Amino acid sequence: MKEGVIDMEGKIQTLDLRPMPPFERHEKIFKIWDSLQPGETLRIINDHNPKPLRYQFEAEYKERYEWEYEQEGPKDWIVKIRRI
Repeated sequence: MKEGVIDMEGKIQTLDLRPMPPFERHEKIFKIWDSLQPGETLRIINDHNPKPLRYQFEAEYKERYEWEYEQEGPKDWIVKIRRI
Protein backbone atom coordinates (compact mmCIF):
# COMPACT_ATOMS: atom_id res chain seq x y z
CA MET A 1 0.00 0.00 0.00
CA LYS A 2 1.33 3.44 -0.87
CA GLU A 3 1.95 6.13 1.72
CA GLY A 4 -1.18 7.93 2.74
CA VAL A 5 -3.50 5.58 0.85
CA ILE A 6 -6.67 4.66 2.70
CA ASP A 7 -8.70 1.59 1.78
CA MET A 8 -12.37 1.57 2.59
CA GLU A 9 -13.61 -1.76 3.91
CA GLY A 10 -17.19 -0.98 4.79
CA LYS A 11 -16.88 1.12 7.92
CA ILE A 12 -13.21 0.36 8.43
CA GLN A 13 -10.52 2.71 7.14
CA THR A 14 -7.07 1.14 6.87
CA LEU A 15 -3.96 3.27 7.18
CA ASP A 16 -0.51 1.76 6.60
CA LEU A 17 1.90 3.84 8.68
CA ARG A 18 5.05 1.89 7.83
CA PRO A 19 6.20 4.01 4.87
CA MET A 20 5.43 7.31 6.64
CA PRO A 21 8.05 9.28 8.58
CA PRO A 22 7.38 8.84 12.32
CA PHE A 23 6.82 12.56 12.90
CA GLU A 24 3.83 12.53 10.49
CA ARG A 25 2.06 9.46 11.84
CA HIS A 26 0.06 10.77 14.83
CA GLU A 27 -1.12 13.84 12.91
CA LYS A 28 -2.43 11.62 10.09
CA ILE A 29 -4.06 9.17 12.52
CA PHE A 30 -5.95 11.91 14.39
CA LYS A 31 -6.98 13.66 11.19
CA ILE A 32 -8.71 10.45 10.07
CA TRP A 33 -9.97 9.67 13.59
CA ASP A 34 -11.69 13.06 13.78
CA SER A 35 -13.58 12.30 10.55
CA LEU A 36 -15.00 8.98 11.83
CA GLN A 37 -18.56 8.57 13.01
CA PRO A 38 -19.47 6.45 16.06
CA GLY A 39 -19.24 2.77 15.13
CA GLU A 40 -16.60 3.35 12.46
CA THR A 41 -13.09 1.95 12.81
CA LEU A 42 -9.57 3.06 11.97
CA ARG A 43 -7.28 0.10 11.31
CA ILE A 44 -3.58 0.94 11.45
CA ILE A 45 -0.61 -1.10 10.32
CA ASN A 46 2.60 -0.16 12.10
CA ASP A 47 6.22 -1.32 12.31
CA HIS A 48 6.26 -1.24 16.13
CA ASN A 49 3.86 -1.64 19.01
CA PRO A 50 1.87 1.63 19.09
CA LYS A 51 1.80 1.90 22.91
CA PRO A 52 2.39 5.69 22.92
CA LEU A 53 -0.59 6.09 20.60
CA ARG A 54 -2.74 4.05 22.96
CA TYR A 55 -1.67 6.24 25.89
CA GLN A 56 -2.65 9.30 23.86
CA PHE A 57 -6.06 7.81 23.06
CA GLU A 58 -6.58 6.98 26.74
CA ALA A 59 -5.69 10.53 27.75
CA GLU A 60 -7.72 12.34 25.09
CA TYR A 61 -10.58 9.96 24.21
CA LYS A 62 -11.15 7.93 27.38
CA GLU A 63 -14.26 5.75 27.06
CA ARG A 64 -14.84 6.94 23.47
CA TYR A 65 -12.81 4.26 21.68
CA GLU A 66 -12.16 0.51 21.63
CA TRP A 67 -8.66 -0.82 20.97
CA GLU A 68 -8.13 -4.29 19.48
CA TYR A 69 -4.89 -5.88 18.31
CA GLU A 70 -5.30 -7.99 15.16
CA GLN A 71 -1.59 -8.76 15.04
CA GLU A 72 1.09 -8.17 17.68
CA GLY A 73 4.45 -8.34 15.95
CA PRO A 74 7.04 -9.51 15.66
CA LYS A 75 7.50 -7.43 12.49
CA ASP A 76 4.19 -5.63 12.11
CA TRP A 77 1.42 -4.59 14.48
CA ILE A 78 -2.15 -4.20 13.27
CA VAL A 79 -4.62 -2.40 15.52
CA LYS A 80 -8.31 -1.63 15.09
CA ILE A 81 -9.45 1.52 16.91
CA ARG A 82 -13.25 1.80 16.94
CA ARG A 83 -14.99 5.06 17.71
CA ILE A 84 -17.82 4.66 20.23
